[in-house]
Amino acid sequence: MKTAKKTEEVKKSQDGLRITWKEVYRKQKSLLIAMIVLAAASLLLLILSLTVLRPHNNVVIVGYGDVYGEIAGISGGYRRSSWMMMLAFPILALIYGLLHNILVLRVYRKYGRDTALMLAVMSIILVAATALVLFRLVGEW
Repeated sequence: MKTAKKTEEVKKSQDGLRITWKEVYRKQKSLLIAMIVLAAASLLLLILSLTVLRPHNNVVIVGYGDVYGEIAGISGGYRRSSWMMMLAFPILALIYGLLHNILVLRVYRKYGRDTALMLAVMSIILVAATALVLFRLVGEW
């Protein structure tokens, strides 16, 4: 009985997202464009992060913290670890591309166009910041 109820709730949620997507597609062109830009930026981040994984290296730079280095006068706050730690960037790209677009649809349904557009723009900024961190870690910029 409980599983049938949960299945029914999931189906209603999926139908609600489908209906919301159709409404955004038909009426909210600015939100649709922001969602497409978010998906494209996330796809670009995914491709870039997969190309710079460097699995042939045993140790890669996975983080940088310059706050303590600046205070103590020590240079080189880079952290080195296995290349597997760099899988966080492709995972983030997938989260930004898929989950954030679903969140935008849910926010649109509950709070309206302006709030959903703000969330989409903030997600695009997060993708850009993640790409900047990735480029700085691999030494491209």
